[in-house]
Amino acid sequence: MRKVTAGLFTSVDGVVQDPYTFQYDSFDDELGAGMGAFMARTDTVILGKNSYLEWAEWWPAHPDDPFGRWINPIEKYVASTTLDDDLAWENSTRIDGDLDAFVRTLKERDGADIAVCGSVTVVRHLLFAGLLDELQLMVHPAIAGSGRTLFEPTDPPTRLRLVQNTVTSKGNVVSTYARLDV
Repeated sequence: MRKVTAGLFTSVDGVVQDPYTFQYDSFDDELGAGMGAFMARTDTVILGKNSYLEWAEWWPAHPDDPFGRWINPIEKYVASTTLDDDLAWENSTRIDGDLDAFVRTLKERDGADIAVCGSVTVVRHLLFAGLLDELQLMVHPAIAGSGRTLFEPTDPPTRLRLVQNTVTSKGNVVSTYARLDV
C-alpha cells in the first residue's frame, strides 16, 4: 500500500503560512537533500484549492527551478468543492466526491508515495482521519510572529510517534511523525 506523507516548513512559534517570510537564509544543503529525496520517492500530489490556485500561477512560470521541474509534470489531485473540472495546470484533476474515500482508493493503486503539498486544511483533515501516514515538520530557527498555524485549539488530542529527527547545519529541526493509532 502506498504511503501518504506531508511536509511543512514551520517557524519555532508554529506558523506554517508563507514560509518564505521566515526562512531567511536557513534553507541549507541538508534541507535541499531532504527535498530531493522526498521528490524522488513521490509520484502523486494532493493539493487543497488555495495551494492549487497559488502554485498553478507560480510553478508553470518557473519550469527551470528544481521544484518546478518536479511539480509541473507530476500527477496532481485537487481537493475542492468549488473549482470546476477544467483545471489548467498540467496533470491536475479535481477530486470528485469524498476526500477520504478518494485517498483510500489512491493508496491502494500502484505507485510511489503520495504527498500532500502545502494545503494545511487537507493535511489536518487527513491526519485526524487516520489517512496521513507521516507528517514531517521542518522547523526553521525563526519566530514568524503571526500567520496560520497547523493545529487549532479545537483539534482532538492525538498521540504521535517520532519516526526520525535531525538537526541541520543551519539549525533547522526536521522531525517526522506518525500517528500511534494508525
